[in-house]
Amino acid sequence: MQTIHVKPDNLDERNAEFPQTPLDHPVFLNSLPKSGSHLLRNIIRMFVPVEHQYNADFIQFANLKRHVAAFDGPPAKLSWGHLFFADISAATTGGARRILLVRDPYDWVLAMARFMLSDEFSGDLDILKKAPLTAEELMNVVIFGLPRQSPGLHETFLFNAVAWLGTGEYLVRFEELREAVKNLDSDESEAYFANLLEACGIAMPDDWRERVRIGADPEQSGTARQNLTMRGVSIPDTLPQAQRDIVDLVSPRLRTILGYAQ
Repeated sequence: MQTIHVKPDNLDERNAEFPQTPLDHPVFLNSLPKSGSHLLRNIIRMFVPVEHQYNADFIQFANLKRHVAAFDGPPAKLSWGHLFFADISAATTGGARRILLVRDPYDWVLAMARFMLSDEFSGDLDILKKAPLTAEELMNVVIFGLPRQSPGLHETFLFNAVAWLGTGEYLVRFEELREAVKNLDSDESEAYFANLLEACGIAMPDDWRERVRIGADPEQSGTARQNLTMRGVSIPDTLPQAQRDIVDLVSPRLRTILGYAQ
């Protein structure tokens, strides 16, 4: 079993600095693990009353039955998780506005490898921090997974992302979200966040930029890359060509169907 250690943030307190409007419908932020989940969650939290945020847990298939209250109302609530597609998942979240966050599979391999080496991640895979693996070997472990312990890239993307496509979800690509955060004063960023908030059923307030800045602050996310405490080998900034070729072999057309050019 894996455990994630995340430092607390103060976004509930910062949320009180702004007028908040209750949601008309439940909103579920569904994300591929290590795709910028905290970035998206923390931004949207700044636009929803704290008392209407369902923060009991990251909702996943294994604990879904314990958290159906996230989708009941009134009041409508904002919730988040890593929920793979299944009939129960679709039925339970069917009344919510569903936002689906994904990441370029090439960069996902790197992000997952870094996270597995960090002190913030612990559990059955701690041996990977101690074993004499090279960076390339660890990246291949991420791509192929470990039997009965950790799913590989294909299974993770297939059930947590691809299977949700075409079901009424609003697709968010991490790279586009990150770019919009970096360029908040641009017209493109304003249009981007107007569309995102509309998909969540949230009217865009005049102070939207300040809310996004606060929510997107890396110090508010314990799993942001710069806040990880790393152990073991150093993971490169770009995926080597050999591993790119492996990703394309293991899951052909995956990047294309998610909107990333081959």
